[in-house]
Amino acid sequence: MKRHICIHGHFYQPPRENPWLEEIEIQDSAYPYHDWNERISTECYAPNTASRILNAHRKISDIVNNYTKISFNFGPTLLSWMERNAPGVYRAIVVSDKISLERFGGHGAAMAQAYNHMIMPLANSRDKRTQVIWGIKDFEFRFGRKPEGMWLPETAVDVESLELFAEFGIKFTILAPHQAKRIRRIGEADWQDITEERVDPKMPYLCKLPSGNSISFFFYDGPVSRDVAFQGLLNNGETFAQRLLGAFPEASSEPLLENIATDGETYGHHHKLGDMALAYCCHYLDKQKLARVTIYGEFLEKNPPKWVAEIHENSAWSCAHGVERWRSDCGCNTGLNPGWKQKWREPLRRALDLLRDRMIPLYEKEMQNFAKAPWEARNAYIEVVLDRSPEQVEKFFKKHLRPNLTAEEKVRCLKLLELQRHAMLMYTSCGWFFDDISGLEATQVLQYAARCLQLTKEMFGVNLDGEFHKILKSAPSNVPELKDGAQIFDIYIRPKVLDLFRVGVHYAVSSIFENYPPEAEIFCYHAHRDSLEEHKKGEEKLIIGRARIRSQVTWEELPITFAVLYLGKHNLRGHISAVMEEKEFTEMRKQLKEDFVKNNMRILLEGAEKYFGAESYSLWHIFKSVQGKVLNQILEPALDEIRYLFRHIYEHHYPVMQAKQGLRISLPRTLATTVEFVLNRDLLELLDSDILDLELLKRLVEEVKRWSLELDNASLSFAATQKVGALMQQWAQSPENEEALMTAESVFKVLKVLQLNLDRWKAQNIYFSIGKDYLKTMQERSSQGNAKAAQWLAAFQSLGSYLEI
Repeated sequence: MKRHICIHGHFYQPPRENPWLEEIEIQDSAYPYHDWNERISTECYAPNTASRILNAHRKISDIVNNYTKISFNFGPTLLSWMERNAPGVYRAIVVSDKISLERFGGHGAAMAQAYNHMIMPLANSRDKRTQVIWGIKDFEFRFGRKPEGMWLPETAVDVESLELFAEFGIKFTILAPHQAKRIRRIGEADWQDITEERVDPKMPYLCKLPSGNSISFFFYDGPVSRDVAFQGLLNNGETFAQRLLGAFPEASSEPLLENIATDGETYGHHHKLGDMALAYCCHYLDKQKLARVTIYGEFLEKNPPKWVAEIHENSAWSCAHGVERWRSDCGCNTGLNPGWKQKWREPLRRALDLLRDRMIPLYEKEMQNFAKAPWEARNAYIEVVLDRSPEQVEKFFKKHLRPNLTAEEKVRCLKLLELQRHAMLMYTSCGWFFDDISGLEATQVLQYAARCLQLTKEMFGVNLDGEFHKILKSAPSNVPELKDGAQIFDIYIRPKVLDLFRVGVHYAVSSIFENYPPEAEIFCYHAHRDSLEEHKKGEEKLIIGRARIRSQVTWEELPITFAVLYLGKHNLRGHISAVMEEKEFTEMRKQLKEDFVKNNMRILLEGAEKYFGAESYSLWHIFKSVQGKVLNQILEPALDEIRYLFRHIYEHHYPVMQAKQGLRISLPRTLATTVEFVLNRDLLELLDSDILDLELLKRLVEEVKRWSLELDNASLSFAATQKVGALMQQWAQSPENEEALMTAESVFKVLKVLQLNLDRWKAQNIYFSIGKDYLKTMQERSSQGNAKAAQWLAAFQSLGSYLEI
């Protein structure tokens, strides 16, 4: 077949990861212009990206079906998040690549990517090398093979990056058509200048590099890619296919490749049901034998380049001014905020360059004490980033550092390498891409920079904060009250900085509300409890203890002693020390206990200051992600009281309300609100219960219908989604059990009346999987007169209709 089609989807959504917790942060409503930031963040961060892939596909099998037919690349940090938080999607992506190897003659659909989406032409040579090595190693770790192709972040290209790709065996990369400078046929001397996207995207091109190595380019079809991304081409799968076919000339004697590249989220998130258009497009092309759907690696092997291409260095697909979007106010922006300027971009990059360049000699000099080649040690550190188990870290030490390191030296080595990791993370491209330095993306790279500042000061006693801060003052924000980058750093970044002592504060204060086990995991920290005693008197509580807080990233450890007095509600006072000796601890424990028992609170607090100092800590010092949970816990008794009062009113006045309803007289709004509260609460409690009482659910739904109430749709939809997911999971454990199936079907039938916004995705996956494995068998049994199989089939068909399958 002469006509070939390749569709590439690029996924890079960096997680909003707290550098001190190594976890995705909860959205912080304290950020300026929160609505704007949240709107942007839903387009840019890992949890949302995973949910896009989930919501964009009806079934896990749809992901596999589509991703075995298209070329794709995922950012390593995104895949890392998915592996932990969306394992089903993660496995589907990995399986898709394995299946594609069979489909495309040993070539896989997945491509690698430079590690943390750094704009490569703006990076120094060492960082470029590490980005390529880490991207390849991450790919090999996840997909179990060497990558053939590698994605350049934002397709930002320079010769040095291409040299590194070629050095490490990368065969091809993808570029935008406007990045082609000139071309010539292999064996000929005359060059043809290429301007305004006039390069023919239907063939690979060879790039001969100064070193003597070479790499191939695929220039994607710009107009068709834009139509897919922005012009509604995904509204119809056959129209999509015809648009791709229409890009071919009427006749050609050579195999041609029509290839397009867009953000992967285009298919199903940016354009609802776009994944179905993609699936039907591929099906239509295959069934009608109109073109072969392929991937770059297969086409390149069968059709080696016949033309040589040179590129415009320092160019990218998302900036009309080269790579200026990531270092200057070039005019490129999202278009969401007319009139805003991006004069902050240059000072932000200058501030980060200052940190990077000052840290280089510090790192080199110190790391030479532990490794013969400090930068090779950094290149190899990806082995630890991918697996932080103690065994793997020790293996890394043994392989790459000098032998017989002490415990303190191991900590220092890990902190040095973390310094370098964050020195690269702070150059993640989205920090400059959007409209203001107060945005989530820019503040994220500032967090990475803050971690670098902290480690530099801790390890070397070098304080770069003043110079860094001075440069940020010249980075103007478009938000008048925030003024500049320095103020944004002070307001939103400094308070996030954590050390082991602050983790200890969180552990101590939250112990009032959380019953930690002797060995507790707190994000990327481990808390070992040495002792803990608790004294209670009514609502009041006193806890006194000792623990050791250890970072699972740097292996740094800190012993803490603490005493926390809780006076009810949100009133508490915590004291923590990292230097208290055993004798002093024994005295303190005895005195504070006696004062608490005698109710001498003033003397108790004075005693705490005597042993710990005047510094104290409160609820506001625990991690933000836990504060909401604690406050809900504190409010629970008050909510119980309110529930009791509302229920009493509901039950006491029910006959009169029923009489008014029978006479078609509207309830006073106060009573209607009471009924709504009680029934919403009863439904939520029932859906949250371990065993669902189906008859009670039916009665409650009838009550809702009787009173024509406003439901708490969001809360009930979430609870109902969780419950039906659990019921479907129970059925999946014994798929031939018609009772489990009929229970699930009955619950869907009852819930349908409430018109909730159920997320059926998990249930649909289970249904599809069971149907694939058992439907034919049950049909055969039913045809032979098996009554239970007939019941199973009837319930299965009914459940399918409720699941919209």
